[in-house]
Amino acid sequence: MAKNAVQVRTDEVRDVTLGSALSERYLAYALSTIVSRSLPDVRDGLKPVHRRLLWAMRLLKLDPGAGFKKCARVVGDVIGKYHPHGDTAVYDAMVRLAQEFSVRYPLVEGQGNFGNIDGDNAAAMRYTEARLTEVARLLMDGLDEDAVDFRATYDGEEEEPVVMPGAFPNLLANGSTGIAVGMATNIPSHNVAEVCDAALHLLAHPDADTDALMAFVQGPDFPTGGLLAEDPETIREVYRKGRGSMRVRARWQKENLSHGLYQIVITEIPYQVQKTRLVERIAEIINTRRLPILADVRDESTDEIRLVLEPRSRSVDAETLMEQIYKLSDLEVRFNLNMNLLDGDGVPKVLSLKEVLAAYLSHRMVVLERRSRHRLEKIARRLEILAGQMIVYLNLDEVIRIIREEDEAKAVLISTFDLTDVQAEAILNTRLRSLRKLEEMELRREEAELQKEQGHLQSLLADEKLRNKELAREIREVRKVFGPETPMGRRRTELVAAPSAVVVPIEALIEREPITVYLSKMGWLRAVKGHQDPREDVKVKEGDEPLYALQAQTTDKLIVMDSGGRFYTIAADKVSRGRGFGEPIRLSVDIPADADIVAFMVHEPARRLLVAGTSGRGFVVEEKDVLAQTRNGRQVLAVGDGERAIVARGVDGDHVACAGTNRKVLVFPVTQVPVMSRGKGVFLMRFKDGTLTDVTTFTLEKGLSWPSGGRTRTETDLSPWRGDRAGRGRMAPQGFPRSNRFDG
Repeated sequence: MAKNAVQVRTDEVRDVTLGSALSERYLAYALSTIVSRSLPDVRDGLKPVHRRLLWAMRLLKLDPGAGFKKCARVVGDVIGKYHPHGDTAVYDAMVRLAQEFSVRYPLVEGQGNFGNIDGDNAAAMRYTEARLTEVARLLMDGLDEDAVDFRATYDGEEEEPVVMPGAFPNLLANGSTGIAVGMATNIPSHNVAEVCDAALHLLAHPDADTDALMAFVQGPDFPTGGLLAEDPETIREVYRKGRGSMRVRARWQKENLSHGLYQIVITEIPYQVQKTRLVERIAEIINTRRLPILADVRDESTDEIRLVLEPRSRSVDAETLMEQIYKLSDLEVRFNLNMNLLDGDGVPKVLSLKEVLAAYLSHRMVVLERRSRHRLEKIARRLEILAGQMIVYLNLDEVIRIIREEDEAKAVLISTFDLTDVQAEAILNTRLRSLRKLEEMELRREEAELQKEQGHLQSLLADEKLRNKELAREIREVRKVFGPETPMGRRRTELVAAPSAVVVPIEALIEREPITVYLSKMGWLRAVKGHQDPREDVKVKEGDEPLYALQAQTTDKLIVMDSGGRFYTIAADKVSRGRGFGEPIRLSVDIPADADIVAFMVHEPARRLLVAGTSGRGFVVEEKDVLAQTRNGRQVLAVGDGERAIVARGVDGDHVACAGTNRKVLVFPVTQVPVMSRGKGVFLMRFKDGTLTDVTTFTLEKGLSWPSGGRTRTETDLSPWRGDRAGRGRMAPQGFPRSNRFDG
């Protein structure tokens, strides 16, 4: 056998399917991700990386009153001793704990560039420094008093706390977010004073439900403030189930300017929205004219957010304008709450508000009991030492002689004065300079104080009511430090009424002004301000000619029908303006290249249109039914191969007149034409040889008119041409236009 060959023991080889092996390993990975990375613990609200960061900073003595140390030093200790992962991930977690716009109550106080709300990253860890905040100190208060269990680190060389004592209710106060395998968590921050009030109520009334606790916890209190615009019942339902969504809006105010003008100033934006991207989004809305009443956006922010929105007209209502901007931008977002947590046993669960508070109080009770027992042990040891020191005080000369002359001083002291090993060790460790302090009154006073504290702690551990009272006192102390009257404790997110479900149409927000819209034969569309005489000469491209001239308002909609029988809708305010030729109509709507425009008009909702094609078929359609919502338009009149739509005219009169290429005319009552929303229609006029060229409506009593020789001719005696729908008609009257059209 070769020198370096590896021998495989056949008794260690197992036959497993690939599916089983993958399932087993993937499950192990998923559990590790859920428990050790992504989900916070309900007791202290921390993930392992955050807990290890705080523990490492505590060991480095980076207390709130101490000096700062380089973040690189902290990250190095964390990844080297406790958290064997990438330094970037650990530093990013540390940066977030220091960002006031990310965390409601920062656990780390940073010095240097820790990023900003614009989305800029923090400086490299070698440039920044940090220390713990008072919040972090409260969170770890009791670690030296056996308040929680410790476990070995990943390499077994050191120890780390399993969970923090958590005097500060960090989970609800700062929230948490994370994505595990098959589950996620997203918990908003809350106001500490409100959380403390709810915890005190639950401590006094264990049977209280979530609705009762909601009398204290109004809802999320985000670091960036803003407005919580949601119905109270919706908020209660979210906290009952532990999941749901809530609407968060930016805070704004109206600033009046001279001459009746005003501007809107955004002072707070929704949580986790980057300001630069928000400004870019609003600028895009302006450039694409999705909100024509908004003229400009400026970022005038310094240390405080100040985004200025300028309306296009002072006549626009500020409330209405903001409602539209909320819908089109991230000035309004939905926060999806999901309180998926690790309970005290490390099992992931979705908990309600009551269950979260109950778990927190249960943890604090365990911490209180463990600290009390730890203190009792310290007191018992100290009382034992004091009893020995009293003996030294009463027999000081003999004690000194024994220590000086005896070889086994400790054994002699024990046998002579009936001391315990602890007492004898304490006497031998007493310094000479301390002997002057051994005064009987002082020893008696300290002993009495310790015995009193001992009795109190023993009563505390024996009486649940006393423990509840002590726990309530601790919670009130936290509330006092972070109360609503303090700068940090003041509520930032204001609760407002949910927005009305009434949708204000964009047209109602557009400033109404007269315009004249021109459409050329080659399809160039433009508008000019004011109502101009349609007979005026219009500048068009060489080889082109004017086709339509419409007097409209910027609030109007324009309707176009092509030869394929499809209708398109164009907002009048979006028509290109200027002195040029305008822009091709096909940039606004998707009219096929092989289709011609056969109708162009200003939309009148109450009007009915008569539509027809060369086949002689047609029908009446309600004009409101031809409006198109997309660029592709709406198919109304169906035409066959070789056929085309030729007319769409408003119904104005009681009779219909049809004309064809065979120069025949047919007149019949308009009531014979059915009203449809789409389709081929019915025959208006039949042809043996020829096609339909025009259709119009008129009032029989007034007669049928058409242009003739520069004048208008009106025929009142139409009996020769009257008949029923689908007839063939009779030859047109003398002087009828050679174009076979009623408009010439």
